[in-house]
Amino acid sequence: MSGANPELSLVFPVWNEQENVEPLLETALDIGHRIGRPFEIVVVDDGSRDRSADLVLSKRRRNREIRLVTHPSNRGYGAALRSGLRAARGDWVFFSDADLQFDLHELEALLSHAEQVDIVAGYRAPRRDPFGRTILAWGWGVLVRLIFDLRVRDIDCAFKLFRREVIDAIPIASIGAFVNTEILVRARHAGFRIQQVPVSHRPRRHGRQSGARPRVVLRAAVELLTLHRELRHGDRVAETRTEP
Repeated sequence: MSGANPELSLVFPVWNEQENVEPLLETALDIGHRIGRPFEIVVVDDGSRDRSADLVLSKRRRNREIRLVTHPSNRGYGAALRSGLRAARGDWVFFSDADLQFDLHELEALLSHAEQVDIVAGYRAPRRDPFGRTILAWGWGVLVRLIFDLRVRDIDCAFKLFRREVIDAIPIASIGAFVNTEILVRARHAGFRIQQVPVSHRPRRHGRQSGARPRVVLRAAVELLTLHRELRHGDRVAETRTEP
C-alpha cells in the first residue's frame, strides 16, 4: 500500500509526545488500511527531547508506510507542520496533532466531502479544552473574521484535508500557532473552496499544551499583522495593474 505515489498522506507534527506517538501510529495505520487507498504517514519530530523519534523509527521498521522527518532543534509548530506538508506526496494531504484529542477514524467523514471542494476543515463539536483556552480561541476567531473576513467556525482545529494543489499553490511563512489561520486565509484568498465538517474532540491525557502561552500568542499576533499587510499590499498592486 505504500507505493511511490500514495493517494493519501497523513501528516503529524510531534514534539515530546512519547506517551502518544505509538497509539497515534497504530490508529493511523488502521485507518489507512481501512480506507483502502495507497497511503503514507509523515511524522515530523520537531526536536523532541524525549523518545518520540526513536519510537517512530521502531514502528517504521515494521511499517514502510511511515516516514520520519526530523528537526535537529525545536523550530515551532508551524515550522513542523510546514515541513510535513512539503514532504507529503499524496494527492490528498491530511494533518492532525499527535496528542490523541481527535478520532482519526473520522477522516473518512472528511474524505466523503473531498470531491466537491478543495479543503475539508473539521471543527470541534463540542470543544474539550480548558475554559481559558476556549475563550482565547473564541476571541482569536472573532479577530480573524474582522481582519480577513474568514468565516470558519474553528480556525485552529488541527483536523484538515487538502487537495495537493492547495499545498503546492500557497506559501506558508508561519513558524508558530498562526499556521492554521495562515493556510486557510491564503487558500481562501487564492479562491480555493472550503467545506466545514464537525469532528469529535477529547481532552488531552498525556503531554502538555503550549498554544496558550503568552509568547506563542504574541508571535501569532505578529504573524497575523504581517500577513494582513502582505495581502493588502498585494491586492493594491493587483488593482493598480488592472487600471486602464
